[in-house]
Amino acid sequence: MKKWIKYILIGLLVILLVTFAGFYIWTQQTRDATDELYSLVNENEWSNEDNIVTFLPEEPNGTGIVLYPGGKVEPEAYAYYAKGLAEEGYLVAIPAVRLNLAMLDQSRAEDVFDSHPSIEKWVIGGHSLGGVGAALYAQNNPKKIEGIIFLASYPGGGADFSGTDLPMLLLYGENDGLSTVEDIKESEALLSDEALLHGIKGGNHAQFGMYGEQPGDMAAAVSAKEQQAEMMSVTLEWLTTFK
Repeated sequence: MKKWIKYILIGLLVILLVTFAGFYIWTQQTRDATDELYSLVNENEWSNEDNIVTFLPEEPNGTGIVLYPGGKVEPEAYAYYAKGLAEEGYLVAIPAVRLNLAMLDQSRAEDVFDSHPSIEKWVIGGHSLGGVGAALYAQNNPKKIEGIIFLASYPGGGADFSGTDLPMLLLYGENDGLSTVEDIKESEALLSDEALLHGIKGGNHAQFGMYGEQPGDMAAAVSAKEQQAEMMSVTLEWLTTFK
């Protein structure tokens, strides 16, 4: 092999290794739950086995919810929302996903299903990129999922539910600078015939979890706790469909 070809191949390999290393480091720079969340939810209120934050209801109603976190957001950031749903009888599981990107670990829900065989019905959902991963899983496994919850999210990556009757709830913030109102409206063609959309006045992107401010987002006109309270209320009303 000529030396110049060898040097080119070595150079390309180095570039690939540096690129992968940079991507890996970027995925590990996650957003943690805020002190406010820990003031509202005690860590002993959930379990964390197999890197899955799980809230077990005192009086189970037979329906479970798998919630994929947003890109590079720690699962604990959604604990307040999950706690509110669990208090009404729903098992809620928030799994950590590969490289902190749900699109790369769409089938993580299977680990939750296997751990809770007594659950009769499963709803899957996610925040932002987590919702994209949830939608892809639901499209590929329609018999396993009863509904989808989108939090500041919508179908992507080729997922298309138009013409189907799969129940969907899409919550969005009117002050969201990342999944904008315009983005949500444009996504309606990909939603099912049974999709319910609900806008939270003054709500932004980051406050669908509790992990602080996020670059590119707009300022919220409501507190995180207020936004989460509306999320819980609308979600619980929608979930009565599955009882």
